[in-house]
Amino acid sequence: MRPLEHLTVVTLEHAIAAPFATRQLADLGARVIKVERPGVGDFARGYDTRVRGLASHFVWTNRSKESLTLDVKHPEAQVILNRLIVENADVVVQNLAPGAAARLGLSYEVLSKAKPGIIVCDISGYGADGPYRDKKAYDLLIQSEAGFLSVTGTPDEPSKAGPSIADIAAGMYAYSSILAALLHRSQTGEGQRIDISMLESLTEWMSYPMYYAFDGAPPPPRTGASHATIYPYGPFPAGDGKTVMLGLQNEREWVAFCATVLLQPSLATDERFSSNPKRSAARVELRNIIVDSFASLTAEQVLARLDEAQIANAQVNAMQDVWNHPQLKARERWTSVKSPAGPVPALKPPGSWDKGAPRMDAVPALGEHTAAILASMGYSDARIASLRAEGAI
Repeated sequence: MRPLEHLTVVTLEHAIAAPFATRQLADLGARVIKVERPGVGDFARGYDTRVRGLASHFVWTNRSKESLTLDVKHPEAQVILNRLIVENADVVVQNLAPGAAARLGLSYEVLSKAKPGIIVCDISGYGADGPYRDKKAYDLLIQSEAGFLSVTGTPDEPSKAGPSIADIAAGMYAYSSILAALLHRSQTGEGQRIDISMLESLTEWMSYPMYYAFDGAPPPPRTGASHATIYPYGPFPAGDGKTVMLGLQNEREWVAFCATVLLQPSLATDERFSSNPKRSAARVELRNIIVDSFASLTAEQVLARLDEAQIANAQVNAMQDVWNHPQLKARERWTSVKSPAGPVPALKPPGSWDKGAPRMDAVPALGEHTAAILASMGYSDARIASLRAEGAI
């Protein structure tokens, strides 16, 4: 099942949000042509060198794409880009600086005149209008603006999310919005413009803490790796120095936890802990009781008791543990893709398909497909060499 197999996406993208969206379109079979700056490319190529010399973000978000190098300020490169879009593209995606795509003639208003069915997805930090339109917007800045930092971390210090959560949110909404626009076009023949804002994408994910603080109420407190409003729900040390993650969701589980895990059944009816709000308010006192109970047990023994009580639990894994996770291995979720540094492991896209398989092609080298794409457009080898010498490609 590759439902986008006959569609072409032309993308002027960098960093995470747009590349993540278009990689998922490529997973579904779309041909994705990634336009990059000659000699430099997507600046995410230079974030680090952790994957055998390649950048970790780039490897993650750019497999199954074709890399076309164009200096979009060069007149001939502009002609090439315009032809490529008008003659081939179903979808155009861009997350350039605000206003840059419009200055290049890549707005929906311009492109739709030549190609009425075109779908143009613009991704930016704050959206196409409003007082913040022209502000620079990196992931951590959006985490801050959306209030994410205010409810994440410890009481003493806010923390960012490890992954680029604002970029990921925007990429996911760009992806789903493009799929919706393609369905709309299949029904009506109409193209459209999609305006994706990182701020709006992450603010949607912040709806729970916003409603918790509704009408001036106090927001959820910062509680580290523990849940802000449900307790006990978080990490607890075992006697062997390892950490166990556990979570309770209701009173039935609280009773089982006291009887089977803590071996203190009377604690279930202790008035200090007789409801979740009371347990959350008395979390320091309750944590001490739990830690004392676990002090004589190994993490394995704690996990065994939690399983016996049917209390949700997990190990606190590091990255190497995830690479070797037995559940991912058992479900055969790992494959490999080609790259300029040789084969690298890749996680299959979430969701198991009964019909076919997702596309899992190579991570492209910078400009790897430039000559082939230009040749398909009728450019001779001599003209391609001339354009390269001019710095246009």
